[in-house]
Amino acid sequence: MEEAALSDDLPLSKTKRKKLAKDVETLAHRLVELPLSQFARLPLDAVVAAEVETARATDGRGSHKRQVKHLASLLRQREEQVRVALEMLEEIDQVRGGEKRQFHQLEDIRDRLCDPQTFAAAFDEMIALWPAIDRGVISRLARSVHTHGDKRASREIFKRLRELAEGAD
Repeated sequence: MEEAALSDDLPLSKTKRKKLAKDVETLAHRLVELPLSQFARLPLDAVVAAEVETARATDGRGSHKRQVKHLASLLRQREEQVRVALEMLEEIDQVRGGEKRQFHQLEDIRDRLCDPQTFAAAFDEMIALWPAIDRGVISRLARSVHTHGDKRASREIFKRLRELAEGAD
C-alpha cells in the first residue's frame, strides 16, 4: 500500500508519458476515421469536434498526419474528453461485437439448415429461437438447397432469419 502511495507522488517516467501520448494519438486516429453517424453521437466539446472535422477534411498525406497530431495534442489537454471518447468507442465496439456474433450465429443456423444431415436439429433450434417463423417456407427453401444446391434459396433462408432476429431485438 505504501509503495502505491509513493509511486502516485512521483512524476510519470518519460516512457510512460510517451506511451500515453501514443495512446491519445491512436484515439485521435479512431475519431477521425469513425463513420459520421457514430461520430455525431459522441458528446465532444465544440473545439474538439471542430478539430476532428478539420482533420477529416484535410487531404494531403503529410498535412492530414500533422492535423491528427494536432488533434491528439488538443486531446491531451482535455483528459475528460479523452475519457468520454474512450467510453463511447468501447460501447460502439461492444455493439459491433454483438452484431458480429449474431451474424455468425445466423450463418451457422443457415448452414446447418442447408445440410441434410444437420437439418432436423437446426430446424428445431430455429423454431425454439423464432416460433413465428414460417416453417413451410424454410423447409421448402432448405429442400431446394438439399436437392439442387440452390444458392438463391440459401440466401433467402439467411434473409428471413436475419429479419426475424432484427425484429426480436
